[in-house]
Amino acid sequence: MKTGLILTAIFFGILGFSRQVLAKQRPNVVLIIADDLNCRLSPYGDAIAVTPNLQRIADRGLTFTRAYCQQAVCNPSRSSFLTGLRPDTVKVDDLRKSFRKTMDTGEDLVTLPQFFKKNGYFCQNVGKIFHNMGDTQDRESWSIDEVLHQGTHAADTVYNNTPLDQRGVRSPKGPVTESLDVPDTVYRDGQIANLAAAMLREHPEDGQPFFLAVGFWRPHLPFVAPKKYWNQYDPNLIPLSDEAELTNAIPSIALHDSRELFSYGELRGRTELTTAQMRHLRHGYYASISFMDSQVGKILDALEDGGHREDTIVVFTSDHGFHLGEHQLWGKTSNFELDARVPLIIADPRAVGGHGELTTSLSELVDLYPTLVKSCGFGVDGAQYLEGVDLSPILNDPEFSVKQAAVTQHQHPFYASPDSWEAWGYSIRTTDWRYTEWRSVSDGAVIAKELYSHLNDPQESNNVAQAFPQVVAKHSVMLSEYIPPHRRGLP
Repeated sequence: MKTGLILTAIFFGILGFSRQVLAKQRPNVVLIIADDLNCRLSPYGDAIAVTPNLQRIADRGLTFTRAYCQQAVCNPSRSSFLTGLRPDTVKVDDLRKSFRKTMDTGEDLVTLPQFFKKNGYFCQNVGKIFHNMGDTQDRESWSIDEVLHQGTHAADTVYNNTPLDQRGVRSPKGPVTESLDVPDTVYRDGQIANLAAAMLREHPEDGQPFFLAVGFWRPHLPFVAPKKYWNQYDPNLIPLSDEAELTNAIPSIALHDSRELFSYGELRGRTELTTAQMRHLRHGYYASISFMDSQVGKILDALEDGGHREDTIVVFTSDHGFHLGEHQLWGKTSNFELDARVPLIIADPRAVGGHGELTTSLSELVDLYPTLVKSCGFGVDGAQYLEGVDLSPILNDPEFSVKQAAVTQHQHPFYASPDSWEAWGYSIRTTDWRYTEWRSVSDGAVIAKELYSHLNDPQESNNVAQAFPQVVAKHSVMLSEYIPPHRRGLP
């Protein structure tokens, strides 16, 4: 009897040791997520942006030039790609819903970091990964508690962290920009970078594999950054958007009133901007990007200092894009290219190809989950329900393609209660076209169509839906596969 127990203990000891050895052979993962960041970055050819550290990732990885979010607002987008499910499946379509409560199988749902935790990884979250409405946490996903994930963006200003003046006056959401001669750590992103860097330097080279998620709060409004980052730009050299872009048959339901911008500081209650204000806001956005980029550099330095550079997959992305006056819009919450398109750079040191290259292959944020799972040597047998596609073949061959289309959706108007929503817009991006259908909330009827040629009109300023009925028909059929029956007026 004792011999049997001893043999059983030895067997399970060997099995546990084998799993531990196997785990150590797997690559680490560092997932870096920016907030409200479009593709105004040097890896994407932007001549203005000062982003040397994102360029460092791009130089040793693959830059996806046609990557798209599934809904251009924080909570729905993050809930989607961190669960590997599209918004209609995870049932998160606004800023307050929790995917653990909206899905029928919420208790059994395994998030991306949770998958790695279940498979022997040490998983840590520093900063905003899941959406920050209140004290949003998803403790099941992490090996230790999240840090620096709380609060509002407006609270992350020097203005809002100083006493009230003698009048007791303070804007409810603080200033729309802030440029002060202060150290990086005055703001959360500086603190986030320092904590993440410390973890990378201290984690043993031969220790447990890790999944480190770093969520930066910038460049989300308000556009705040230490003065030195503002000084990296000459505002007179920052181009303004072409107001003439808003032309030719763009339906009003595709637009919005830029409500988020006009809720901050001196812009509160306004509806228009002066040319000087537009230039200043664009300057602030670039400064915020460079501030965030500098924090990325601290993480990359620590990755090397800790000896993890050659066995760590680094992913950089954003939850969605952002308008800076294009289409006369400021902010997100649309289906246009500038909101739907996101930066996505994946640096896998073991990949055969793609180092320092670009790929035009279509990809979606919902693809991140299966891609990282497969790249780290796991099968997806335990997560067959994932709705994304593994992008790892593209990492080895940038010319490879894994999908024909990317789909983004949005309700209108977004900043309203659900009972005030008028329509849902579903947008499909193919190689040469973007096609969008707006369907009435009441009966699913199509109330507007948009078609933009990315060969002739990459700014999406000319809706040519009436001129190309065959293209519309083809894309409508493709899009119907992604629209739930009730949104199409079906039982």
